[in-house]
Amino acid sequence: MMYQVRVAPLFFRRENTFSRMYHAEKVDHLWRRVFLFIFLTMLVYISSAWFGLGMDVISTRATSLTFEDYEVRKLFFLFGRALFGLIFAILILFGSPFLLWMFTGIPYRKLIALHLPILMVLLIERIFWIIMLVNTGLDWYVSPISFGIITSYFTDIPWIIYFFGAISVVQLWIVWFKIKTVHYFTKWKRWQAWLLVIMLHMIYWSATAAIAHVDVYFL
Repeated sequence: MMYQVRVAPLFFRRENTFSRMYHAEKVDHLWRRVFLFIFLTMLVYISSAWFGLGMDVISTRATSLTFEDYEVRKLFFLFGRALFGLIFAILILFGSPFLLWMFTGIPYRKLIALHLPILMVLLIERIFWIIMLVNTGLDWYVSPISFGIITSYFTDIPWIIYFFGAISVVQLWIVWFKIKTVHYFTKWKRWQAWLLVIMLHMIYWSATAAIAHVDVYFL
C-alpha cells in the first residue's frame, strides 16, 4: 500500500489519514512537499527582512555607514534571514522527527510527512506575527495568542517572559497533534505520549527563550 503525502487531510480527516499512513508500506511525493515547504519558509523569512523586521542593529548605525556599506549590510541581512529560514525548516522537518523516531521507532519518513502540517501552522503564525508587528509594534513574545503578554504582568524577568511567549495557541495545537501521532503510531499509553512530547517541547521553549534572551529579533 502506498500513501501519497497531502497536508490538508491531516487537518480535516486526521483519523482516516493516520490509518492510511499507518498501513502504508511506501510514502510517495514526500520530497517535493518537503522542498516546497522549505522554499515557503525561506520566503516568509525573507519577507520579514524585506519589511525591515529585526534590522534595528543595522538601522541604528546607518548614519556612520556609507550608502554602499549600508546596502551591503542589508543584503547580507536578507541572505541571513533566508539561511535562518532554511535552518528552521530543516530543524522542524528533520530534527524534531529524528528525536521522535529515536524514542518511539515510528518510521522516519512518516514522521517527516507528519511534520509538514506542523511547519505550515508555524508559518501561518509567523505571518500573523509579521502583520501584527508592522501594524501594532507588538513583538512575538507578547503576541495576543501567546502566554507572554500575560506573564509580563507578573514578572519583569526576560527569560521567563520569552519562555511563556514561546508557548502560543499554535504551540499547544502542535503538542496536541504530536501526542495524537505518538499515541496512534505506537503502542504507548496516552500518558507516556504526553510525557515525551511535553518534555521535548519544554526543551524547545527553553532554547527559544535562551536565544531570545541574547537577541529578541533573532527568531
